[in-house]
Amino acid sequence: MDYLLAAVDLGSNSFRLSIGRVEQNNGNAQIYAVDRLKESVQLAAGLDSHQNLSAAAVERALAVLKRYGERLQGFHPNRVRAVATNTFRVARNIAEILPLAEAALGFPIEVISGAEEARLIYSGVANELAPSRDKRLVIDIGGGSTEVILGQSFEPLHLASLNMGCVSFSRRYFPDGRITAQRMEQARIAARGELQGIARRYRKTGWQQAYGSSGTAKGLLAILAEGGMSRKGITLEGMEKLQARLIKDGKVVMQNLPGIKAARAPVLPGGLAIMMAAFHELKIDLMLPGEGALRVGVLYDLLGRDSEHDKRDETVTLYQKRYQVDVKQAERVRKAALSLFEPLAGSGDEKEEVAQALGWAASLHEVGLSITQANYHRHSAYILQHADMPGFSNDDQAVLAWLAQSLQGKLNKKGTYPATRLQWQALLCLRLATLLCRRREDLDSLPLSLEIKEGTIKTKVLKSWLATHALSEYSLQREACEWNKTDFNFKLIEQ
Repeated sequence: MDYLLAAVDLGSNSFRLSIGRVEQNNGNAQIYAVDRLKESVQLAAGLDSHQNLSAAAVERALAVLKRYGERLQGFHPNRVRAVATNTFRVARNIAEILPLAEAALGFPIEVISGAEEARLIYSGVANELAPSRDKRLVIDIGGGSTEVILGQSFEPLHLASLNMGCVSFSRRYFPDGRITAQRMEQARIAARGELQGIARRYRKTGWQQAYGSSGTAKGLLAILAEGGMSRKGITLEGMEKLQARLIKDGKVVMQNLPGIKAARAPVLPGGLAIMMAAFHELKIDLMLPGEGALRVGVLYDLLGRDSEHDKRDETVTLYQKRYQVDVKQAERVRKAALSLFEPLAGSGDEKEEVAQALGWAASLHEVGLSITQANYHRHSAYILQHADMPGFSNDDQAVLAWLAQSLQGKLNKKGTYPATRLQWQALLCLRLATLLCRRREDLDSLPLSLEIKEGTIKTKVLKSWLATHALSEYSLQREACEWNKTDFNFKLIEQ
């Protein structure tokens, strides 16, 4: 059955909304665009010297999000994914702004890592290109960051997110819009410095084609083509001609640059400097247009989740292998935790999301053992918080890290993570599951059940089981003490 998916890309320069229709053909799903909206917000330009977003920038963003929210009315939450990139990552006052943005849009917004942004960009470009086994280089110069990806088919081989963008570089090196040879050189040198850390590895792997995605690349392609500076694609020779024109004019003169859009003019010099640096450092001869980019990558990621091929599940399996997790034990804990959680109060999307997080946390709760057994749960939390986990947003990883950190020992009800009541219940299920599976043996059935009403936790345990499990009884009593130190009331009831 055909249906619609929607992706919202909250970039540092532009906001985009893409709606695609999913069509099933011979068992294969394809996404066809049915609606697209794009607005220049220049969010990164609203960052002050303390990395706080200005009221004016926030107002611009909220106005656009309200319009997008109207277009998305009627969409099921599982069919919409909104992702925010570099400016949302670096803004110090984002905690105050994010709830306002989500209220305006009407859907949750995920602040994704640079590596996740790069992965989604590559997925978007790869899905819009003809199938090929060639290695492909993709460069996406955004407003606040530049993603450089080298991949083959649909799999990225190298991912990098660099701290430079067309908005940030234009503000830093061309603050008044004046363009000189010295300023261009300074911007290019700075960009080459950012690229040098990855250039050798990328050149060593090699590629057959290079593609530029998103605004800067598309803008340069249009200017070079319509201005007669390049016959095909982006070339270094063509960009040098464009640079000479900008230096001669001293600023961006739109009538001298056929093909340029008004919204692109203020950020053209910064984007050009970064692209020229990429051509020098990576030894690129020709760059072709790469369609799709982040928004299409998000749509295909949504498609995978909707068809039960969630990228996050793949990542969990990969991490179990990478950190040599005892998969059988992880599955025991996962099964027990979800069995305890399933009958608890709650329903709908929130419970489904919490159950997903609980399952992933159970599958990965022992990744910290790869470092040391002592306080392994803390090492697990650090890995889950800071590692690049394809498919997971920053919020996803924060939940996993909190569950791992709180897996054993004392409970900190006033911790840094603002857990919901349902997440606290999931934590209880995870702690009890690890307790029950401590012997690392399969359980025929669970010897206890949970009932939670308001702040009271009733844990009903088989008396006959307790009689033969002294260590487990002791551990349950200690668990009751820990929960009773919080605002929960834990009752251990023998049956």
